[in-house]
Amino acid sequence: MTTLKLTQIGNSLGVILPKEFLAKLKVGKGDEIFLSESPDGYRITPHDEEFEAQMKVAREIMKENRAVLRELAK
Repeated sequence: MTTLKLTQIGNSLGVILPKEFLAKLKVGKGDEIFLSESPDGYRITPHDEEFEAQMKVAREIMKENRAVLRELAK
């Protein structure tokens, strides 16, 4: 477990993430990370879980209706 310290950044507070943590997440300067609530606290991930769930549903619909979508594309 790593302890992070809150620091003043302008009028806000921020957390400096260690280089090793950023490497494991495969993120860098300018990338977005997402904070989500979980049953045992909070999770930081490099991807938006809500968007991924929506895309999964969209892929299933596109797969089921492939012929219809082809006709609409003409």
